[in-house]
This record gives sequence, structure tokens and C-alpha cells, in this order.
Amino acid sequence: MKPSTAKYWLNKLGWKAMDQAIPVKKCIILGAPHTSIWDFVISYLYYASVGGNAKVMIKKSFFVWPLKPILIKLGGIPVDRSAKGGASMVRQMISEFEKSESFHLAIAPEGTRKPVKRWKTGFHAIAKATGVPVYLGYFDWGTKTVGAKEELLLTDDPVADMKRARQWYKDKGVVGKHPQMFTTGDDLL
Repeated sequence: MKPSTAKYWLNKLGWKAMDQAIPVKKCIILGAPHTSIWDFVISYLYYASVGGNAKVMIKKSFFVWPLKPILIKLGGIPVDRSAKGGASMVRQMISEFEKSESFHLAIAPEGTRKPVKRWKTGFHAIAKATGVPVYLGYFDWGTKTVGAKEELLLTDDPVADMKRARQWYKDKGVVGKHPQMFTTGDDLL
């Protein structure tokens, strides 16, 4: 989609892009709060409107006619979520980073639109294995603002890094489309 078309639709839906595309060739962009399928639409329109092109992991079972060509056009990468612990998805994304000259991967660390106690740390394993930076992206339904700019500097402690990421979202005060579905509290870590 052309940036001008994406910007038109983003604005038409009442949203404002707060940041430009991430200025590196390869990165991971976390997206939260993920409480609705509309989060994908808003984040896609945002990133396309600023000239970015991000890929997203989608269950391979969705890649059937007539959805398959649409999902691919929108940056979808079919993944097999049946492996325990997400190990095969992590390996697949590491491979995608290694074979691509330019690759921005958008990941919802919650892993689902339902409220969760633990966010997924697969992004951490991918970033550490490939050496790519991780940025904190958000779609705030309270202010209808969307962006991604701040880098999450990773350590060798995924739990501590996840705690810092969750705290960032909590401090930012972002609101999901369905606020009751988004949790960042320390009691959930």
C-alpha cells in the first residue's frame, strides 16, 4: 500500500502516527496492547503510512484461498504454532532474518488477544540470536495514537528485559481497544 493511501485510511479512522519508520535495516518491533484484531489493521496502516514495511507471524492455517494472497501482501509469514514452547517459530524467524537484507518483524509479545499472565519471550531469543535491535511499538486506543521509536536494550536476562518492557507500557498508560484484556501489572510477572 502506498504511504499516502495508508495515511488517508489511518486518519479516516481517527488515528495519528507519532513516529517514523524504524531507521535500521533489521529490527523487531513489539506491539502492545494487543486486544483486538483491529490492532493489526491500525499498526499496518501506521507503518505503511510512514514508509515502513513490517512482517508479522500468522498461523499457517489462515494461509488458504482466498486469504493467502492478501495475508502475504500485508506482510504475513505463515508459522507453525504446534511446536511446544514456540521453538520452531523462533528458528523460522531467525532464518528469515538471516536470509533477508532488510527485515522488520512486528510481534505482539502477549501472543494472543486474551489477557495473559506471561508475555512471550520468543522475540528476545530471536533478537539475541540475530543481533537485531528491539523497539517498543504501541497502538493506544485511548488517545488513538500509534508509534514505535524507543529501543529496548536487551541484556542476557529475558525476564528482567520483559519486566522493563511491561513497565514501559504501564508508564506510557496505553489503552487497548478492550482495556480489560491488557495486563502489565508486576503481580503478573
